[in-house]
Amino acid sequence: DARALLPRLPVLSLSTGAAFAGGGGDRQGAMAEGLQKKLQAELEKYQQLQKDLSKCMTSRQKLEAQLTENNIVKEELDLLDSSNSVYKLIGPVLVKQDTEEAKATVGKRLDYITGEIKRYETQMQEYEKKSEQQRESLARLQQEFQKAQAKGAVKA
Repeated sequence: DARALLPRLPVLSLSTGAAFAGGGGDRQGAMAEGLQKKLQAELEKYQQLQKDLSKCMTSRQKLEAQLTENNIVKEELDLLDSSNSVYKLIGPVLVKQDTEEAKATVGKRLDYITGEIKRYETQMQEYEKKSEQQRESLARLQQEFQKAQAKGAVKA
């Protein structure tokens, strides 16, 4: 038998579906295969959480850039008095706008952006917490899987 010549080492392969190097269809092999499928599903959940966290971080960075830009605009508007003219770009046209109205608009925009940044920070903390829990779950499952492989390799 050619399998007798193969070394009986446990193999952790999530992509091939192989549970053992020289395994048969025994109960241990089925148990390890079940654990392997669960491990694969948990790994996919973890990877999705990492993607979501990354998207959240990207969105937050864009908001930070907008916040900086709007703070600069606010500082410039604060230097003006009511006798100065302020123009707002609407499409291809510059439209004259009241200075106080422009200051109020920028202030509202700053409040909105700050609120969105806080919302993203809260969301990122939730993703990080879930990600850590998922990582711990993955580690436990991987240990169980390796134990099942070791048992199967010893019995086989």
